[in-house]
Amino acid sequence: MSSPTTGGGGLSIDEEETAETRIKRLISEHPLIIFSRSSCCMCHVMKKLLATIGVHPTVIQLDDHEFASLPRPSSHGGLSSRNPAPAVFIGGTCIGGLESLVALHLSGHLVPKLVEVGVLWV
Repeated sequence: MSSPTTGGGGLSIDEEETAETRIKRLISEHPLIIFSRSSCCMCHVMKKLLATIGVHPTVIQLDDHEFASLPRPSSHGGLSSRNPAPAVFIGGTCIGGLESLVALHLSGHLVPKLVEVGVLWV
């Protein structure tokens, strides 16, 4: 796992932490975080969309084996362990991938969510 490419604050890495524990901790520590693979074009589009709104997420690049530990939204509203990339979390909640983020934005619910978690002031 590499350090954030954007966003604030440093990362503390405990070598004894499992990937699942580390991911859960990072989600709880950062109100807006994207987990991505290196050179992911969809992650780039996510960052551009969020930047046009005025926020800059923490971006963590995961290795392929670490994606299995990433919680994902499931069709029944809970979380599953599917591992597509990228995945964006707002306020600890998995929003999903690029399509879900764009849908949230087009529905007018993205900005209020970002304000609610304190990463955007309007």
